[in-house]
Amino acid sequence: MKIEQIYTGCLAQGAYFIESNGEAAVIDPLREVAPYLERAEKAGVKIKYVFETHFHADFVSGHLDLAAKSGATIVYGPAANPDFNAHIASDNEVFKLGNITIKVLHTPGHTMESTCYLLSDEHGKDIALFSGDTLFIGDVGRPDLAQKAAHLTQEQLAETLFDSLRNKIMPLNDDITVYPAHGAGSACGKNMSKETSDTLGNQKNLNYALRADMTKAEFVKEVTTGLMPPPAYFPLNVAMNKKGYESIDLVLQKGTTALSPAAFEAAANETSAIILDTRAAQVFAKSFIPNSINIGIDGGFAPWVGALIPDIKQPILLITDAGREEEVVTRLARVGYDNALGFLAGGMDAWLKDGRETDHIVSLTADEMATEYEKGGYEILDVRKHSEYDSEHILNALNAPLDFINESMLKVDKHKTYFVHCAAGYRSMIFTSILKARGYDNLIDVKGGFKAIKDSGKFNVSEYVCPSTLL
Repeated sequence: MKIEQIYTGCLAQGAYFIESNGEAAVIDPLREVAPYLERAEKAGVKIKYVFETHFHADFVSGHLDLAAKSGATIVYGPAANPDFNAHIASDNEVFKLGNITIKVLHTPGHTMESTCYLLSDEHGKDIALFSGDTLFIGDVGRPDLAQKAAHLTQEQLAETLFDSLRNKIMPLNDDITVYPAHGAGSACGKNMSKETSDTLGNQKNLNYALRADMTKAEFVKEVTTGLMPPPAYFPLNVAMNKKGYESIDLVLQKGTTALSPAAFEAAANETSAIILDTRAAQVFAKSFIPNSINIGIDGGFAPWVGALIPDIKQPILLITDAGREEEVVTRLARVGYDNALGFLAGGMDAWLKDGRETDHIVSLTADEMATEYEKGGYEILDVRKHSEYDSEHILNALNAPLDFINESMLKVDKHKTYFVHCAAGYRSMIFTSILKARGYDNLIDVKGGFKAIKDSGKFNVSEYVCPSTLL
């Protein structure tokens, strides 16, 4: 028996490849399925099952393409009702995989179809629990995502989750390993650990939501406190996971179409496409196509695309680093953005050689910011999350979170000049590029963000307060 966790940092997501005696199963696969097929071929095993823990909100799963290409059976837990062929398992149903077994534990609460899978070895000993979004390391799944579909309040879903944890998970042996679907950075929980697995015994001792003496009312209060509205793309991804989607092969073929500068500009004009520049923030700042927005590929790329581009069917034209076009299109597809129309062949070098118009963003170091700030006439915009700002911030800075940019931009006066910072410089460039595309020319980016500003020692910073949520 072999268990492999395949962790994707951009989405803070864990998929699992399990094999035993010539057969394999994949749990919660990502959209691109080639890596799973390659693993199976290399190991000489046949993928028998694709287990889904629930209809994911934060990414589009690869279940359909993987099943089509491997012949595997898609398995969901009770209460799932997908629009495609799948085996809807009953609670406690057992699946044979080589010499091991995988048992279905229906654990509603995060969503009503949420299911954990309990793996037992050839001797019948429980070894691992694949807990999906029901149980994370240090946290549990947020109970507010499925309210509309389940016709329940978040408090009622939290009560259901409490029962699932107490009746299905906590009675299991302390020595089994918990393998969740997400770690720190995912918006599916509010304050989960950076660790991506742990023993159930440790979680019973350390996870606030598994306290043995916790009442249901206390649980409901604690898991619902500190929740921020989920990203707008979440219900759209749920719909794709439930109803189906276009094959990743077709998405990649269209999205990796190379376009000359003339063809790129024509496509932008004809389709009203967003021009998405995925280069590093400081590279983007020096020279970019007017009205393009920057979301760097080397960061939380896919979740920020999902949070900031409301329509997953939005046409997108890409500026990428050379050789990273397929990676960008793949990462867009992971969160359901399948309408990439192509990329600028030759990148910005080709655009410049063609003599076309460019724009730039002023970006200063913390020391340069301090020198200018002393002259007066400047404001400071902190575009980090509310929780980050509340934890520690520059005194007199205005909090305008990138997460809610449409509301945040209302705080920006076009007649004032602002220094814009985030934690380290990734989000501030996204914020500044979006507002510049909307006609705001009064924003100056701060290199290195809050860390650089604090380390400079030239600004007064509020007293640190430990955050209760990372949302």
